[in-house]
Amino acid sequence: MARKLKVAAAQVGAIHRNTPRTEVLTRLIQLLEDAAKQNVNLAVFPETTFTTFFPRYYITDEDDLSSYFEKEDESIGGDITNSPNVKIFFDRSKQLGIDVQIGYGEDTGKERYNTAVYVSGKTGDVLNKYRKVHLPGTIEPFDLDPDTTNQLEKRYFLPGNLGFNAFRATSLKDICGGQSPIIGQLICNDRRWAEGWRCYGLQGTEIICCGYNTTAYAPKLWGGDQSITREKAYEEAMFHHKLVVQAHAYTNSLFCITSGRSGLDDGLHPLIPGSMIVNPEGHIIAESKTEDDELVIAEIDLDDCNQGKERTFNLGKHRRPEMYGRLVEDGGVKIPPEP
Repeated sequence: MARKLKVAAAQVGAIHRNTPRTEVLTRLIQLLEDAAKQNVNLAVFPETTFTTFFPRYYITDEDDLSSYFEKEDESIGGDITNSPNVKIFFDRSKQLGIDVQIGYGEDTGKERYNTAVYVSGKTGDVLNKYRKVHLPGTIEPFDLDPDTTNQLEKRYFLPGNLGFNAFRATSLKDICGGQSPIIGQLICNDRRWAEGWRCYGLQGTEIICCGYNTTAYAPKLWGGDQSITREKAYEEAMFHHKLVVQAHAYTNSLFCITSGRSGLDDGLHPLIPGSMIVNPEGHIIAESKTEDDELVIAEIDLDDCNQGKERTFNLGKHRRPEMYGRLVEDGGVKIPPEP
């Protein structure tokens, strides 16, 4: 029996710093309703979807900073789906019966993370939580010019501590030939690092869900190189985004649904689109056409993962883990000495 699913990358356009959550939620729920009309089973939303991508700003006021996070503590049952700010979104996904992955700033009451959850459309339960491992950027801002696109994730978040753990999306078992899909999660910069993908490949993962916010032009972020044009910067950002997703989907024989925040935030911060669905052979089978709110939809058959998993990238048959010790022994580059 074919193991077919209808999946969507739910791209979200510009969200400004002063955009109310209520307005964002209205847009997100519209995407859910449009997905339901097209019989989508799983929708993947971007990184920090409920707010603008606030790590680009140098924020010193604690009340302002905390407003971008969702609190997860005992007062709300310890679960993002019960957060008063965003509960309506998860309630609607359950009513429509659509599984969702969505990213947000997580505040545990003691620690803060860049987080994504996978929530069952069948029961409304969180099936898995992932915290971004590879935080880019700096702790201190490049400068204090409010127009500068900073990258301050290391200032506002702790590195993820939940690892790369695949899980079964039991909510999709009946739809998917009686065998629950094996899902993995990544967030933005994680997609550039091969290690996470391989961890998922070693668990037989069939679908990676990945949300992102990727700048299209930020010279100070790239070391102050003012010579690069906006057009060239956009072209390079799109190229590298597609390169890593297509390559790692191929080398781990899995589908990837990757969804971006895009457009021009606050008239200052351009983000690439590039939301897409990639198959286990590394081909883009569906891709966004705008920089606005947009559903990118494809029907996929998880049996298409088998060719790579059983032949070209049969990890149990062809890997040589005894040769890979350096991958975990060395945290950085160790250059061979001159003879």
